Amino acid sequence: MPWVTSTADGVRIQVKVQPRSSKNEIIGITGDFLRVRLTAPPVEGEANKALVKYLGQVFGCPGGRVKILRGATGRCKLVEITGLTEETVRQQLSQYCRDGV
Repeated sequence: MPWVTSTADGVRIQVKVQPRSSKNEIIGITGDFLRVRLTAPPVEGEANKALVKYLGQVFGCPGGRVKILRGATGRCKLVEITGLTEETVRQQLSQYCRDGV
């Protein structure tokens, strides 16, 4: 499965999270995952909340449109964002991604 796929309502993105980082940032694409570093610890859902909030900021959408569909207890997650297209995702990420998309 590619790291980003279109759905009827938006996109699904496979994300690999690195918690307890020094800052929130998107590292780049590695294999089939968008790699994201978060400052939040992986305790009591803090990293998941931080991921939803951070992706909402990156894509300019409210956190309610960002949902973790799978992987809530692991580092590899499937995230759905409604109201976006693959093209929009790639354009927005090019501004945030230090290694390019």
